[in-house]
Amino acid sequence: MATAETAEEISKKPEVRQALSQTTGPKPGEEKVKAATKDKFWFVTHALLIVGCAVLYYLVGSKLLPVPSNTVDLARRFLRGAVLIVIVLAIAKAISIYAIGRLDDAATRFTLRRIEHLLVALVIAVIVIGVVFVNWYTALISVGVGSVVVGLAVQTPMTSFLGWIYILIRRPYHVGDRIQIEDATGDVIDVSYLDTTLWEFGGKYLSTDHPSGRIIKFPNSKVLNTMVFNYSWPLFPYIWNEIKFNIAYNSDLEFVARTMQKITEEEIGEEMMERVGVFRDLLAKTPVDELEVREHPRVIFRVNENTWLEAIVRYLVPPREAGSIKTRLLPKLLAALNAAPDKVMFPKGDAR
Repeated sequence: MATAETAEEISKKPEVRQALSQTTGPKPGEEKVKAATKDKFWFVTHALLIVGCAVLYYLVGSKLLPVPSNTVDLARRFLRGAVLIVIVLAIAKAISIYAIGRLDDAATRFTLRRIEHLLVALVIAVIVIGVVFVNWYTALISVGVGSVVVGLAVQTPMTSFLGWIYILIRRPYHVGDRIQIEDATGDVIDVSYLDTTLWEFGGKYLSTDHPSGRIIKFPNSKVLNTMVFNYSWPLFPYIWNEIKFNIAYNSDLEFVARTMQKITEEEIGEEMMERVGVFRDLLAKTPVDELEVREHPRVIFRVNENTWLEAIVRYLVPPREAGSIKTRLLPKLLAALNAAPDKVMFPKGDAR
C-alpha cells in the first residue's frame, strides 16, 4: 500500500538515523559484513580450544594421562561441558557479526545483542548445572527452582527485568529515542536488563533543550506504571511547535498572518508538506475523527487575558531541532513585523 511505503520512507529519513547512530555507531551500509581481525582471532581461538578439549578427552579416556580412575568420568564430563560452552560462544559470535551486524537500524542491533547476551548466559548456566548434576532434566529443574527463589528474594530487580521484557515487546522507547518519563527528560543511551539511562536535556539549570551534561537512571519497572512521552516515534519523528507574539487588536491581522506564514515557510521548506502527508496517513489508520491538518505553517489568533491578541504560528519540526529552528525564526519574524509599525503594534511600541 502507498501509505505503508510512505511511512517507511519517512522512518528512514536522516533525522531518524542521526538520532539512533549516536548510540552504537554508524550503520553498516550495503557492504558485505566481514569479520574484523580480532573477531577472526577469536574464531581461531574457539577452534583451538575445541581441538584441545577433544585431545584431552581422548587422552583421559585412554588413560595416557595419570588421572585417578574415580575422576575420569568427572574429567570427561567437564571437558564435554567446556566444548559445549565454546561452541555456544562461537555461534553467538557468528550471529553477532553475520546476522545482527547486517541490520541497518542501530537501535535494533543494540537490543538484539542484549537479548543474545542474556540467552548465551542462560544456556551456559544450564550447561554448567548439567555438568554438575549430570542429568539434564535435573539441571533444568534446578534452573527453574533457582529462578523462583531468586525472584522471591529480589522482587524489585525482577520487576525491573520484567519491565525490560515489556520494553522489548511493546517498545515504548528504545536506544536513541527522546523521551520524558515523570520529571525526567532526555535521550535514551542505554537500556540494560534492570534500568534505563538517559542523557538529560533541559533540566534544572537550563531553559532550552540543550543537553545538561547529566545522566539520569531509572529502573525499568517504571514503564509498567508511569506514562512515557516519546518524541521519536520512527513513523512520525516530529512534533508541533509554536511561536507567539502579543499584538494590539487594531493591528492588521491579515498582514501579520501572511508575514508570519511566509517567513516560516521559507525556513521550514518543503519538508513540512511531506511530514503532514505522513501524519494524515497515520491518522487515517486510526478511529480518530478527521482533524484539520494543513500542509503549510498556520497562523492563528487568540484573545489574551491582558487585553492583547496572541498571534501564533504553528509548524512541524524534528524534536531535536525545535530550539534551533525557533532561534532562527524569531529574529526574522520580529524584523519583518517591526518593519511595518503602522500595521503591527506590539505592547511596548503601543505605550506612549
